Amino acid sequence: PDIVTYDQLLKVFWNNHDPFDAKGQFCDKGSSYKAAIFPLNEEQETAAKASLEEAQKVFSTKVVTPILEAKPFYMAEGYHQDYYKKNPVRYKFYRWNCGRDQRLEEIAKAKN
Repeated sequence: PDIVTYDQLLKVFWNNHDPFDAKGQFCDKGSSYKAAIFPLNEEQETAAKASLEEAQKVFSTKVVTPILEAKPFYMAEGYHQDYYKKNPVRYKFYRWNCGRDQRLEEIAKAKN
């Protein structure tokens, strides 16, 4: 928090996922790929709700990203950690083929 505030994290979050896809993200579908916000306390929950309201104001499409209760978090296996650094060519290929950047560009253009 001394380096990045929660509000800054929320801004980055809203600019890096598809807030209209309730089934997952880009070409990854299923419960493991659904975007959500998990506040850890009342202050974060208030900020998360305000950011969700602000996001909904800038889009005419319904935002479906939920705010959920934080539960135990389990780190992904080591091969998932820093995948983009360990496998840059594969990651770029995957990212392009999933249409991530193209979809994020479409979403940015859809802002009111």
